[in-house]
Amino acid sequence: MWRALAQAARGVTVSIDCGPRGFTLTQQLLRHSKGSRHITTSTSSRNHQPPSKYGNMSVEKPKVVFVLGGPGAGKGTQCSKIVDRFQFTHLSAGDLLREERSREGSEFGMLIEDYIRNGKIVPVEVTCSLLENAMKASGKSRFLIDGFPRNQDNLDGWNRQMSEKVDMQFVLFFDCGEDVCVQRCLGRGQSGSGRSDDNMESLKKRIQTYNNDSLPIIKFFEAAGQVKRIDASPDADNVFGEVERVFLASGF
Repeated sequence: MWRALAQAARGVTVSIDCGPRGFTLTQQLLRHSKGSRHITTSTSSRNHQPPSKYGNMSVEKPKVVFVLGGPGAGKGTQCSKIVDRFQFTHLSAGDLLREERSREGSEFGMLIEDYIRNGKIVPVEVTCSLLENAMKASGKSRFLIDGFPRNQDNLDGWNRQMSEKVDMQFVLFFDCGEDVCVQRCLGRGQSGSGRSDDNMESLKKRIQTYNNDSLPIIKFFEAAGQVKRIDASPDADNVFGEVERVFLASGF
């Protein structure tokens, strides 16, 4: 992977194929007429595949709700309730990355593990491709995308690859105090979550990454009037009462 990135930096086209269950990424650096360089990213599925499983894109695009909040804010718990109540399909960026990390023969397993363990954000090309493949495979039209976009690079990558293919509804933001989030994550780890990042060392890095990179994205969407803020501190049922009101008011 690192050799591939180094080749891309020298202007060489790099194709990465993860097999029939994975994805293919093509990265190419093009010289601007003034000498600057721009990165263009595409997936093979965009150029060589049968009609979209999303359905007739010209009639109705898939509806997407971004679900954001700090580690331990309860995003996964609330998403499962939304799925039951409003028939959305839940796609967790983190879960997809963890599945890809553990998939036998994955080209990105070690890379993803290093990023997750150190509380860093995985390169956007990998995450967007996993999300797009999962959306197509589901055959559904309503999606909760949990834990994405987490920084400006995520947002830019999504806009390049997916913004014209879906209808983004709003950002569901679970606002929760840091102390509560830490207690929840540590309790989850002690209960056997199996997550390598449910420990204090990783949590400190994750919270720092969230504060530095994710909060500015939430503020960006908030300035555009696209954020539905939920107080995530109470118990899960009370939180969902507020979530339910948001979705009903939004026409779901």
